[in-house]
Amino acid sequence: MSEGTLLLEKGDGIALITINNPQALNALTVAMFQALEELLAGLEIDNAVRVVLLTGAGEKAFVAGGDIRYLDSLDVEGARTFALQAQRLYDRIETFPKPVIAVVNGYALGGGCELAMACDLRIAAETARFGQPEVKLGIIPGFAGTQRLARLVGKGRAKELIFSGEMIDAREAWRIGLANRVVPAAQLMAEAKAVATTMINKSATAIRLAKDAIENGLEMDFARAARYEADLFALCFATADAREGLQAFVEKRPPKFTGH
Repeated sequence: MSEGTLLLEKGDGIALITINNPQALNALTVAMFQALEELLAGLEIDNAVRVVLLTGAGEKAFVAGGDIRYLDSLDVEGARTFALQAQRLYDRIETFPKPVIAVVNGYALGGGCELAMACDLRIAAETARFGQPEVKLGIIPGFAGTQRLARLVGKGRAKELIFSGEMIDAREAWRIGLANRVVPAAQLMAEAKAVATTMINKSATAIRLAKDAIENGLEMDFARAARYEADLFALCFATADAREGLQAFVEKRPPKFTGH
């Protein structure tokens, strides 16, 4: 299936979204934001889809950033509107009730790095490069990159990357916690699908609640977050999946989760 500059493939519980604008290194556009929001809305209610993979077309780039010509046309209000639109989409990805994995096949720069950070996991090819080069253009990250990067790698490393505008390779991204795994480029998609498969046979409800606890808990003080976790833990016991999982363990058999 094609949605403008987005491609969608589905099978075996996995939806693969490919940002398909390789001539422009998959640069982000307003139309792309809108198309991706629409795709996500459909995938959220598609019970056959358990995990979403997000990647870029070609071998050079995951997403190399925003459309610089478009950015050059913006005034103050236009820039604010553009940033808020991107942030709304990235928040949607971060809070999506199913796991979203960034399959980083090349450059993940600027808005592309911010997009990868909005995903739950980042699996990178050895050839991938990460960076927030906005200061080289006289601007700063605008799609919540200052916030997500600091939360992922710590304030000091985030400042170094953002203030310098320099790229780092995949191994350094893994070392500082920006990438979860690094594999040879030829093995990237197979690795991403293997990771997705480890999630597919688990309880979709439990994964959704765990993601909720992590994402929302990080915005609370520890004591409040721990109580929130306890509430969600208790909520699990109202689900058929919890009963099935616990009984299957006692009966020494594989569980058959339904997502309810």
